[in-house]
Amino acid sequence: DRIVWELELLTHQKIIPGKTLLFLDEVQTAPQVITSLRYFYELMPELHVIAAGSLLDFAIEQVGMPVGRVHSLYVYPLSFFEFLSATGNKQLANAVLTQQDFSQVIHERLLDLLKEYIAVGGMPEVVACWSRKKDPKECREILQELIESYRQDFSKYAKKHQLPYLDVLFHQIPHFIGEQFKYSSVHGEYKKRELAPALHLLRRANVIHQVTASSGNGIPLASEVNLEKFKMIMLDVGVSLALLGLDLPEWFLNSDKDLINRGTIVEAFVGQELLCYSSPRSKSDLYYWKRESPSALAEVDYLLDHQGKVLPIEVKSGHGSTLRSMHQFLQHHPNSSSGIRFWAEKASNMDNLQSLPLYAVALLAHADQEDAVQSLC
Repeated sequence: DRIVWELELLTHQKIIPGKTLLFLDEVQTAPQVITSLRYFYELMPELHVIAAGSLLDFAIEQVGMPVGRVHSLYVYPLSFFEFLSATGNKQLANAVLTQQDFSQVIHERLLDLLKEYIAVGGMPEVVACWSRKKDPKECREILQELIESYRQDFSKYAKKHQLPYLDVLFHQIPHFIGEQFKYSSVHGEYKKRELAPALHLLRRANVIHQVTASSGNGIPLASEVNLEKFKMIMLDVGVSLALLGLDLPEWFLNSDKDLINRGTIVEAFVGQELLCYSSPRSKSDLYYWKRESPSALAEVDYLLDHQGKVLPIEVKSGHGSTLRSMHQFLQHHPNSSSGIRFWAEKASNMDNLQSLPLYAVALLAHADQEDAVQSLC
């Protein structure tokens, strides 16, 4: 009652349970707000309350989460389809979900928009800037500001001894995208026992996402993981490229060459898309498959629980068609009857392999395409 009363005095707005939505933003700056959610639930259940903030898990570590009193929703950057919608391309988004037989002209237009998305990313302020001005330089400046905001937030909300490890991991993770992560590869005199807690905190806060190795023999994928083998992607491809020092204006001048030469960032894009289209009610995990036999080294980029079966996914940034790892996986996993390749070509089918263009990852998530189209509109 006191909080509501004081907010009314400060905002000159009446807060009416059952009619008002109370949105408490940036709650990591005042972690006691999270504690108050329990009392809103118990003492004022008719009032709808949302609390949001970046690095929220840093704050939760300080005060805990009121168990059974709060519903959590995991929010990701804009997906490619949300990007299409935000930039005035809803008709193209609709077409991808309902039709795959595009002319080469439409296919190349969608690839061009995908190149825009990969460079700009899905952080809302950057997308809004790109939608309004199409100015790569200004978008780059916003990305740099976002990166600096994360660094400053680390110093505000993390424990003092964690700061150097958080900072070094935040800046170096983009260099390891597409590779199995090894603590020994981090530049500097760091030990695993120093880096591992900071890495765990970045993962909990959804600043980075872990892609864990799984044998892929069945569902759930988490039942057969090797926790010592994992890859990493950042929360957003635009942030990743900014950390890597991408010159955005140069990207748009040479985007054809850059997309094909940046296979790892395209792999990260597909992982980001899979997360964006997953259920927001629980934290989704990513998996991959790796075989390290001396005579048969093989790796499949992602494994997905799709309609109760393990679906292997390969990502090709260019026009290559080598799928040796995919065929090895299907050969040794009889419960997986088919696989998906995302590539720069148009859709096609061949035996137990379906090839889809890189801009069509959403098709895996939307079994009911009609609902998907309606949600975009």
